[in-house]
Amino acid sequence: MKMVCSNCGRDYPAEGTPYRCMKCGGLFDIQTIQFDINQVDVFQPGMWRYKHSFVGLPPEVEAVTLGEGDTPLVWSEGWGRQVAFKCEQLNPSGSFKDRGSSLLISFLKSRGVTSVVEDSSGNAGASFAAYAARAGMQAGVYLPASSSGAKREQIAMLGAKLKLVEGTRSAVTSALEADLERSGAVYASHAYLPINLPGYATSAYEIFFQLGCVPGTVVVPVGQGGLLLGLYRGFLALKKAGLTDSLPYFIGVQARACSPLWVLSTAGYSAMGFITEGATLAEGVRVQRPLRAGALLKIAEDRQGEFVPVDEVDILRARDELAHKGLYIEPTSAISWAALGPMIDRLQDPIVVMLTGSGYKYNK
Repeated sequence: MKMVCSNCGRDYPAEGTPYRCMKCGGLFDIQTIQFDINQVDVFQPGMWRYKHSFVGLPPEVEAVTLGEGDTPLVWSEGWGRQVAFKCEQLNPSGSFKDRGSSLLISFLKSRGVTSVVEDSSGNAGASFAAYAARAGMQAGVYLPASSSGAKREQIAMLGAKLKLVEGTRSAVTSALEADLERSGAVYASHAYLPINLPGYATSAYEIFFQLGCVPGTVVVPVGQGGLLLGLYRGFLALKKAGLTDSLPYFIGVQARACSPLWVLSTAGYSAMGFITEGATLAEGVRVQRPLRAGALLKIAEDRQGEFVPVDEVDILRARDELAHKGLYIEPTSAISWAALGPMIDRLQDPIVVMLTGSGYKYNK
């Protein structure tokens, strides 16, 4: 139960905070998360009651927390079926990213880091800024110039230094990496570093205890895919702990304008050159090359899930439909609801839809 390079198998070092393997440049990963119901500390707030499952954190780590986790499961009707919404938009900064940021910033603080930079489409940057502020760290956030004004304002109000980059989401990462070579700053990447994955897994534990069983289907917006991967490994940990015999079927939803996992899962790696990074209202999933694509595609290869695209014309309609159910979410969250209708007849109950970001975070 540790962090290792997925390419060469090298352990994450005991000192420092590299975001890539220093030996081969590979991606670090946490492939196994362990869950023990006897170690759940019900007296701890939110997701920190599952601290025993937080891979990569020393046992004595000081939690950097804003009360993330323990989000409600809200039921509603759709297409003649009952659907449960996991309301991750109710986390402290307004998105599911808080589960990962709490662990990431706690880890960095335990290693003596005081100044950090991150790149994001918006929600990860806002969450990162909030937890960095909580920890007393200086933070810098690189963001697309086209990102929602509400997210830009949130990041600035939280005290992070904001750098807006013209162009695509991938251009933002390129700009940060170019600056790293000159500045030598600590890059606290939510995409490269796997520390956030056990945090996302806690949402799986909560869903299991809220339902009293494993869902038949979980529908998730997918950009880098950290939430889907964390949920999958969280439910897998519950199965390995003997609490269930089954896993959910995962529907990973992407905007058709930028849908690499759908393209690769349906046409194979030979179609890599046809993947676009088109503009989309679902800015949170505009990721042309997900770093953990291999692990995500294996879920589909193992017939435990699939990836589907959603057209732009359906995104705002879906957002408005959820608003009329009392669920105020941003367009990135709405793609899950937009995808659900055409396929709902073949999905198993209970159906859980992940709502990933608040509607308060979206404006232009």
